[in-house]
Amino acid sequence: MARRDPLANPEPLIRRVYSYVAYRIGDGPEAQDVTSETFERALRGRETYDPSKGRPEAWLIGIARRCVSDAVAARLPTVADPPEVASGADLEDESVRRLTLAAAIAMLDEREQDLVALRYGADLTARRIGDVLGLQTNAVEVALHRALARLRELLEAQDSPASAAPGGPDSSKSAAVEL
Repeated sequence: MARRDPLANPEPLIRRVYSYVAYRIGDGPEAQDVTSETFERALRGRETYDPSKGRPEAWLIGIARRCVSDAVAARLPTVADPPEVASGADLEDESVRRLTLAAAIAMLDEREQDLVALRYGADLTARRIGDVLGLQTNAVEVALHRALARLRELLEAQDSPASAAPGGPDSSKSAAVEL
């Protein structure tokens, strides 16, 4: 029986994988390199894709997760870089909000960071995340709920000292509200 080519429609797959990678390691050339590495590995191993085990997105995100781990292990330990996207409204507030959120995400453990990146970076549902991680949907939902609760706690803890500063907490609180 002939297998379906998992890379037959690559455009949406590239966008989804890049979004996941950029969410994990930051937007830019390194994310592009890791995305390229993901698809290179996928092309070399496309005969290992088994449609009965999940959709091509889950298979590729699994490969991307290993590529991200390799890239993170290869670099020196640093705080996660925020994406380099500037809004037209208020650049300073947007920058503070992104830095605050990136710092809080960097304080999560590896599994929590991965869950947040799969959900909000790759825009996967809990069901698809379960396919990628080999977990039940409800286990993913519970783990993601706990990760987001911890992230909120970290953001609120960062807010506390800033609330004593003049005009301080407004920009940080907006990061917590968006979760």
